[in-house]
Amino acid sequence: MGTSQPARVRLSDILPYDGVADVSYSRAVQELSGSLMRHNAVVIELGSEERALMRCGLESARMYFRSGSGGGSNWGKGSKGVYLYKAGRAMEDGELPPPCMADIFTCMGKAARASLSAIARHLRLRSDIFTQLLDDAPLPVNETSSSVLVASYSQSSFKNGQQGVVTGEKPLPNEVIEKGLLTLIASDSTYIQICDPNGHWYLADTGSSPGDLLLVTGKALSHVTAGLRPAVSYRASMDCSKSSTNHGRTTLSYRLMPHNSAVLDCSPIAAAGHVIPQCYVPISVSQFLEDLNSEEDPSARPADRDNSVAGIDFNTEPSLRSVLSDPLSGTFLEDAMLVSCGHSFGGIMLRRVVEISRCLLCNTEIESSNLVPNLAVRAAAAALKQEEERRFLHSPSLQKRKKQVGDPTDPTRRKENGHFDDSFRRGVQYPFSVNEKVVIQGNKRTPVKFVGKEAVITSQCINGWYLVRIIESGESVRLQYRSLRKIPTSQDADRLPTPSFILNLP
Repeated sequence: MGTSQPARVRLSDILPYDGVADVSYSRAVQELSGSLMRHNAVVIELGSEERALMRCGLESARMYFRSGSGGGSNWGKGSKGVYLYKAGRAMEDGELPPPCMADIFTCMGKAARASLSAIARHLRLRSDIFTQLLDDAPLPVNETSSSVLVASYSQSSFKNGQQGVVTGEKPLPNEVIEKGLLTLIASDSTYIQICDPNGHWYLADTGSSPGDLLLVTGKALSHVTAGLRPAVSYRASMDCSKSSTNHGRTTLSYRLMPHNSAVLDCSPIAAAGHVIPQCYVPISVSQFLEDLNSEEDPSARPADRDNSVAGIDFNTEPSLRSVLSDPLSGTFLEDAMLVSCGHSFGGIMLRRVVEISRCLLCNTEIESSNLVPNLAVRAAAAALKQEEERRFLHSPSLQKRKKQVGDPTDPTRRKENGHFDDSFRRGVQYPFSVNEKVVIQGNKRTPVKFVGKEAVITSQCINGWYLVRIIESGESVRLQYRSLRKIPTSQDADRLPTPSFILNLP
């Protein structure tokens, strides 16, 4: 098991602000992303007020479960319990949530959004590029949040060496891979193990206090970043009893989830210069989550099984890809070079290492003249690239989606004025092309505030849906093709027939 520990980043250093980025912000963004690349996790340090709130929340949740308070099926009595909190959700009759849930939801939500912004910044994207995937902040009245805060309690560790993590429904054996964008975990004891990019498990929250948040990334973020920030596996330590308090273990987990009407689209990643593999195509969040649910098979994950669970193969490919690809361009390391400190680089990262004569991972000075080709990494990268292409060719669902949204690498597509023209292969469901200007005429599914607004097509989704950006406000919304109408250009106006009443003028 590895002994390395994730970096610790202060929340105050990564909060977005107006003005030029200072040294502390740039350093914190680099440390956060570097820790995710090397350790698949990072610890977010809260301020004094937030730390006090988290300690209060953990203690209140522990007392809540031990006293058997609340009601309904989401609470436990005595030995273990789970409570799911969503902002805006109406309480059931007799339901009493643990104290401080609303304040903790706001606090952890702020930390999650700031972390997501820092991740985007490191990928050379706008810091608010992922905001369109999230719920509006603050949440409108009569709406329920997509993100969820899970309070859980367990009085005793898993018996007979059994491992598990409380995920919000029941303890799952072995590792857990979150489906959302980010997950922040706060606990009153040390017990979370993370699988690093090399496949080694390590105790990630060693030295953390109840006011610290352990950050792991999920499958939705992995998809929207084209695998540059892969989903992370984590689990409970096999020896939880040594770190558990006499009063049991209490955990608060905040899952930052995209809203169901959003679209997971990698086009911003491509616009930033990264290479997008063929398997990452635009897909609605609802369809994405539905596909993940259909791939899960609880019956194939027995409690006494070791690491070979059904879900592990799903996470292995993105994690392995992140190791064998350039984190800046996304290209496979088929040009990998070994530097004097033992690390390997390729692509844009290799050029940066040569320019500054210093390793970007361990900060060791290197000699650019002593670079040696890493033949093993090159062979592994080439093999993984072929395997990824083979998996795509044998995946009917991926091919279907790619056919619906179009292949950006198709050489038969015509390119005019710097943009690809898909008009020659558009069907009835796709009467518009990307970057085309339209008017939202609306239908039964269209929000009233968007009707009559001019917009620009930014992405083509499946089943006749488009992702458009409102010109006036800059908002992005997913709409069906029937609710859109093309804005005639000056050339179209020239081709229009002359009205008869003008022809009859003397």
